[in-house]
Amino acid sequence: MRLSRRQFSIAAGAAALGGFQGTVSAQDGTIVLGQSAPFTGPAAQLGIQFYQGAKLLFDQNNALPGARRVEIKFLDDGYEPDRCVANTRKLIDDDVFALFGYIGTPTSLAALPLAVKDKVPFIAPFTGAMSLREPFQRNVFHLRASYNDETALIVKQLTHLGLAKIAVFYQNDAYGKAGLDGVTLALAQQNLKPVAQATVERNSVDVAAAVKALVAARPDAVVQISAYKSCAAFIREARKAGYGGTFYNVSFVGTQALADELGKDGAGVVVSQVVPSPYNSANAITREFSEAVRKAGAGNINYSSLEGYLAAKVLAEGLRRAPGRGVSRDGLIAGLESIEHQQFGGFDVSFSARNHVASKFVELSMITGDGRIRV
Repeated sequence: MRLSRRQFSIAAGAAALGGFQGTVSAQDGTIVLGQSAPFTGPAAQLGIQFYQGAKLLFDQNNALPGARRVEIKFLDDGYEPDRCVANTRKLIDDDVFALFGYIGTPTSLAALPLAVKDKVPFIAPFTGAMSLREPFQRNVFHLRASYNDETALIVKQLTHLGLAKIAVFYQNDAYGKAGLDGVTLALAQQNLKPVAQATVERNSVDVAAAVKALVAARPDAVVQISAYKSCAAFIREARKAGYGGTFYNVSFVGTQALADELGKDGAGVVVSQVVPSPYNSANAITREFSEAVRKAGAGNINYSSLEGYLAAKVLAEGLRRAPGRGVSRDGLIAGLESIEHQQFGGFDVSFSARNHVASKFVELSMITGDGRIRV
């Protein structure tokens, strides 16, 4: 199940050339989902891991007698909005049934107008930005809590510990600004402001200026709103510069990817999470996911792959609930909207005709010096 970036690049090229024709194949009734995500570049592990988890669930369901087959046609956008737009146009032109598992705020925001215009369901983007949730769109469904929810918990934790001097290191795009807005809002509710702010460009690890600016402010903690490579680069360089404070990240960073990048330097780094821990067997969804990975002969268990698995599980449930004997986009929307306070292995999902955000679940985790993640 774990593919190298080169293998993913080859597979993505083959999928793009071969294609999947039609919303539902006339031959076998296969439902084809379209995904534009980074499978190469500095954010590649997020796309790879989410896809792996989703494919695991769909493969598992596809093997059931009488099951309606679901496949994912994925295209690499390198976490770049322009490439994502081109991919989305191609997927819509190829008449995919729905768009699923897009990775990132700037890319999802670029694709959203196309999905809305053509009334294509846009399901489970890997982003917590409020700009994708407001205004409400009938064809857009979110699995995860928002960045406002994540940053509110981070700020609550920091101020509870008596740490009020909080700086923000953020990606200079819609994602970073969404996280900055969340931190600023949470601090304002306690009559506080960020003591310093600094940016990094998307898909860059040029953090020297940001390190200089934030270390000089001597914050108690730095909240990071960026991808794993730039966040890891900032942590290493800030510590080299003598900074001894704490680092907090939101879930989009990709916890396992960040831990892998940092190695022993990851000790003590905190990450907020929007799905239960994939390492805690007390969670029913973790036991189910781990067993599915074991049966598939795979070994890639992490937060991002579990989120992909959960997103696919919810979509499959929406298809199961879709009214009528056939399948349609409106039927999928109706099926998803009928999911109200349903437990998916202990993870509560609730939609309605006016609420398309499934969950507000958030908890904090910490990376250890040996690369493990503890809740």
